[in-house]
Amino acid sequence: MRIATNLASTIRDLKRRKARGRRGLALLEGIRLVEEALAPGTRIVGAVVSPELARTTRGGALRVSLESHAVAVQEVTPRVLATLADTDSPQGVIAVIEPRRWTPDDVPLGAGAVVLVVDGVQDPGNVGTLVRTAHALGARATVTLRGTADPWGPKTLRSAMGATFHHPILVFDDPGFIAWTRRHGVTLWATASDGEPLGRAVASLGDGHGREAGVIAVIVGNEGAGIRPQLNAVAARRVAIPLAQGAESLNVAVAAGILLYEVTRGH
Repeated sequence: MRIATNLASTIRDLKRRKARGRRGLALLEGIRLVEEALAPGTRIVGAVVSPELARTTRGGALRVSLESHAVAVQEVTPRVLATLADTDSPQGVIAVIEPRRWTPDDVPLGAGAVVLVVDGVQDPGNVGTLVRTAHALGARATVTLRGTADPWGPKTLRSAMGATFHHPILVFDDPGFIAWTRRHGVTLWATASDGEPLGRAVASLGDGHGREAGVIAVIVGNEGAGIRPQLNAVAARRVAIPLAQGAESLNVAVAAGILLYEVTRGH
């Protein structure tokens, strides 16, 4: 049981963002997420399971699959697993994974490419939904900047619903991000309530005024404060989603979905 105890200690440690960053590891909880991680070949360091996992056909099949991939599986009591879990109703499995750490060179950029940039979005659920949305709408990557919730945090991974295993995520500081955009000729579009109407901006892509940009990066900002001034200053365009009279704003993930759909369709 010493190995199981050590794995449990690792799981407790990985609940902290600093520990995840230092160790290059993350936590997955629940049957679906662990299944998703197995599919693309994400390295699973180990997993703790409780007897409840084997009470469903799907759960039993997952345990067999973990063992067939030579994953160290340790059984613990339901009570112990509950103390390790991040959810109120754990599904009987928590896995420690080594997620792929993407580099800028891993992301294929070229004419027509669109990237989502997340600036200071603090809610992990929103960040996970942003990653899921970017993947679904064909963005080449999601960039996370200072102040953004950890893309490999447990709640973020659950909200992304497996997209994290297929979609490149790049983490930049401000100077590195700005240098990257200049190196690749990326045109920045910042969201702003007083910006140019989105439809008009997208229409300009079809008349030749936007195609020379090659890559467009759409920036969405903090739920309350919006995009930081230093990023607004380097944005080539400020765009707004027209809202009905009396409507103040959209959820950041909903806004990103509209922006990405329109820009990828017009670019």
